[in-house]
Amino acid sequence: MSDRIEQAKRDAEAARGELASTLANLQQRLKPGALANQAWSGVRDKGSELADEAVEVVKARPAAAAGVLAAFALFLARGQIVSAASRVVARSKNGTVKKPRTRKPKPRREAVKEKE
Repeated sequence: MSDRIEQAKRDAEAARGELASTLANLQQRLKPGALANQAWSGVRDKGSELADEAVEVVKARPAAAAGVLAAFALFLARGQIVSAASRVVARSKNGTVKKPRTRKPKPRREAVKEKE
């Protein structure tokens, strides 16, 4: 009987040791720095995958990719394009160029520092 009790005590001590090791491992893995590193590596991996897929898509359809980029560039420059087209139309109507309307800058308020 005492052998069984001694064996149970050894088993319980071994289980405590494993539990303590598991808890230490969990504490290490759940530190904010470790979590941030895991998240960052996941983002890096996903970003790398997306970039690789984008390169493959562009290689497969270069004309479509060029069209999308051109449309995006036109979208970004739409204000300047409309302004230039307006000047061309105005010039063709009366032979002169109208200056584009610009906003007047607001006067700056100067900070007054009091020296005492």
